[in-house]
Amino acid sequence: MDSVPTFSVEFFPPKDQAGEERLWGALKALELYKPDFVSVTYGAGGSTRDRTVRITSEITSRSGISTIAHLTCVGSSKDELVEILKQYRGSGIKSILALRGDPKGGPGVKWESTAGGFDHADQLVSLASQMGFEVGVAAFPDGHPASNGNYEQDIEVLLEKERRGARFATTQFFFDIKGYFNLVNEIRAFGSRLDIYPGILPITNRAQLKKMAELGGTPIPSDIQSRVERAGERSADVARVGIDIASELSKELLESGVPGLHFYTMNSATPTIEIIKRIGLR
Repeated sequence: MDSVPTFSVEFFPPKDQAGEERLWGALKALELYKPDFVSVTYGAGGSTRDRTVRITSEITSRSGISTIAHLTCVGSSKDELVEILKQYRGSGIKSILALRGDPKGGPGVKWESTAGGFDHADQLVSLASQMGFEVGVAAFPDGHPASNGNYEQDIEVLLEKERRGARFATTQFFFDIKGYFNLVNEIRAFGSRLDIYPGILPITNRAQLKKMAELGGTPIPSDIQSRVERAGERSADVARVGIDIASELSKELLESGVPGLHFYTMNSATPTIEIIKRIGLR
C-alpha cells in the first residue's frame, strides 16, 4: 500500500458529440490535479462499444494518465473479448477492470449467457490476466445486488478473483464506511492483499441519487436522505450538500488509512475538484 493515498476518477462513455466534448473538458480540468489513474466504464454492443474503446484509448494518448479500461462479459463471446483486449493493448492500455456487467435490461433482469461467452467476472479476470494485463475488479461494501444478501458468497467471489489474478478493486459507491471496513477486514482475515479503493459519488441531483442507489443496491442512510431533501429542489443547493457529504466521507476514509479515493465524476469535474481541495488530497 502506498504511503500517499491515490486519487482516481471514473468517466462513462458519452452517447453523442456534445457529451464527448463535455468529457474532454472535464478531463482537462482534472488533469491539473494529477489523478493517479482514470477509469472508463464500458458500454457493450455495437457503436456504444466502439465509442467506449476509442475514447478510452484516446484518454491515454491525450493525457498520458494511466487509464483503466472497464470490460464486461455482456454480449460478447470469448473470441470477441480477446479482440477487444488486443485493441486495448495496442492503444497502450495496461490495466483492465473485469466485470460481469448488468444484463441489457438492468440489474433486476435475469442474466442470459452469450454463446461462447462468460457467465462470471472471474473467467474474464483469468483471460485478461493471461493476456498480460494488470486486472482490477469491483467490490461491494453493501453487498452485490445479485447475491441477495449472501455476504459470505460476496467475499468468496472476491477472493476467487484475486486467486485468478486480480490485483486491486474499486468499490461501488457507499455512504456508510462501516461496510467498507467490514469488507476489507473480512478479506484480510483470509490473507488477501487486494488494495480496495473506496468509490465516492458526489451527489449532484436527487433523481440521479435515487436511480443509482436502486441500480447498485446502495442503501441511503436516513441522515443523508434528510440532508439531501432539506436542500430543496434547486440543483445547485443539492450539489452543495452533496459535496459536503462526500467531503466528510472522504476525510473520514483518509483518516482511517485507505489506499486512495476513487471518484465517480458523472463526467463533471467541478464537484470532485472541490472535494479533493477541501480534504487536501491534492
